[in-house]
Parts: sequence; structure tokens; C-alpha cells
Amino acid sequence: MIRVVLPFHLRNLARIEGEAELEVVAPITIGKVLDALEAKYPVLQGTIRDHGTLKRRPFVRFFACKEDLSLEPMDFQLPEEVVSGKEPFLIVGAMAGG
Repeated sequence: MIRVVLPFHLRNLARIEGEAELEVVAPITIGKVLDALEAKYPVLQGTIRDHGTLKRRPFVRFFACKEDLSLEPMDFQLPEEVVSGKEPFLIVGAMAGG
């Protein structure tokens, strides 16, 4: 079971309380987690990744085990701690400004 932590506005949109829990077939990659998340919560399609290109949207970041995975490819395999459910996969809304 993969645990996913979403920012408040996406949890609210998908009506998720707490963490999302997903069944994902190995190998567990960023793209497969996002596919499973969008399949379980279709309202999230297009909010994290672009509809057409499936690339991460600007101002959305991915973290696992205190590491920023935002620039990794979608086929990047997640750490064992995330795969085992010990640690969550975090999707974070980035902030910008001056």
C-alpha cells in the first residue's frame, strides 16, 4: 500500500481525509503512483500533471524520504521506504514570489 500526502486544496477537491492509500503494481514509479491516484480520484486528472503531456505541472513538487524528486523522470522508482508504506510519497504545492 502506497501512502500519498496531498496539499489541502487537492485533498479537498478529491474529498480525501488524511492520506490517500493506493495499490500500485511493481515496479513502483512516480508515474505509476500518479496513474493510480488519478484512477482512484478522477477529479485530480490534470491538477498534478498536464492532461496531454503528463508532465508535472509547474509549482507542484514531489518528495520522498526527505528528497526532492520533482525533476526525476516519471519512470523513476521510488525508495523502498515508500514502497513498503513506511514513508509517504508527498505531493506539495510550491510557493513562488519575490
